[in-house]
Amino acid sequence: MSQDPWLQNYDATCRLAQEIAENIHERNRQQRTDGNPAKINMTLRASLQRLKQQITQLRESLLRATSTRQIMQSEADRRQNLVDDLLTREKQLQATFKNDGTEPEFSRSSLMTGGGGQGGSSNPWLMDEPEETRGLGFTEIKQQQQRIIEAQDAGLDALASVLSRQKQMGQEIGNELDEHNEIIDDLAHLVDKTDNRIRNETRRVKLVEKKSASCGMLVVIVLLLIAIVVVAVWPTS
Repeated sequence: MSQDPWLQNYDATCRLAQEIAENIHERNRQQRTDGNPAKINMTLRASLQRLKQQITQLRESLLRATSTRQIMQSEADRRQNLVDDLLTREKQLQATFKNDGTEPEFSRSSLMTGGGGQGGSSNPWLMDEPEETRGLGFTEIKQQQQRIIEAQDAGLDALASVLSRQKQMGQEIGNELDEHNEIIDDLAHLVDKTDNRIRNETRRVKLVEKKSASCGMLVVIVLLLIAIVVVAVWPTS
């Protein structure tokens, strides 16, 4: 069975974020070795813009799927957390890209990762100091976290608005169903009354038919008696 398109796009976005992280690491390495990172900076700008667009598309697609109930609420919540993580990562990459990656920061990151960058993990997210703190002071880190929180709050507000509209639609549908049920009950009552009337009229018609048949027989009998009497008293001479 093929994978969900939303999850495929999410995986592609994660790969793009990983590629950007690796390119930033390479850019910083070139800066520390007096290289010329101009070309890789151009690539990074384009990649960061594409990452932002893909995250926006993921968020909009998730909102549409949630509003049309294409996925369960638990799955919608899980995907929302994934999008929030991507938003956090995108902010971290943006902040890291704007940083120069100079040698003093590398020395500080080596303390945080446990030693000099030798024999460490090959994961670019772990080789250096965490991207969100590199080159930032306490106030800047706090401001960055505040922006991330505001972005998450905006996403939650949008989701809450969608859920509110769904609740309102459900209430309206429920009210319409109640009205339809009342109409159906009234029709059923009218049908029962009509059926009872038809049965009563049918019984009356049968009774009238029986009475009509009895009256006819009585008339015939009376006429026969009259005829017998007339014949009996009629003179035969």
